[in-house]
Amino acid sequence: MEENVQEIGFLFDLDGVIIDSESEYSRIWRQINKEYPTGKENLEYVIKGCTLSKILQENFPTDEIRNNVSERLHELENQMHYEYLPHARDFLIDLNKRKYPCALVTSSDNQKMTHLHDEIKELFDFFDFIVTGDLVKTSKPSPEGYLLAASKLNIDPKKCIVFEDSLQGVMAGQNAGAYVVGIAGTLPSEKIEPYSDIVINNFKELQLENLIHEIRNR
Repeated sequence: MEENVQEIGFLFDLDGVIIDSESEYSRIWRQINKEYPTGKENLEYVIKGCTLSKILQENFPTDEIRNNVSERLHELENQMHYEYLPHARDFLIDLNKRKYPCALVTSSDNQKMTHLHDEIKELFDFFDFIVTGDLVKTSKPSPEGYLLAASKLNIDPKKCIVFEDSLQGVMAGQNAGAYVVGIAGTLPSEKIEPYSDIVINNFKELQLENLIHEIRNR
């Protein structure tokens, strides 16, 4: 019997999962940490997967500094050039051909997403719904973003597959009750493995039919 595609949803993080930007973001946040010192070592790794609002509130003490950091971040983001990670585009095309519902769940704000749209317009056509950091009150590892995406797709979160690369992200997927595919690269596989159902290095390694079978039998 053929799977009803509306019963399974695919939920994707953005940076480090679909687009190749994590190393650039690490460089940017190291620069910001030099210009506006937080006193925290490796800030660029601690904040991965967090919304900008959470980053600002937890690491910068005054409204003035937070505003300056936000402006500096957007200045540097607007200089970024975005490209797909290897095999990510092919995987999204395949899911769209099979008519599987897909959503993007990113901590990025609307300003960054506008720049991304200018860079890779077609990316937005792959998704039925996009959750940005501006649409949620709580940052990953809160499951809020993934629960919202599942709700918008009208699919049980337990029948959703989450693709994440950060520790905050895989924890968010697990907290949502979804099946979590951890993607190594931003972090070593052993860091995200405890919160992932499987860990892969890229989408080419993924056996889609086997994955669908796993979700069907959850």
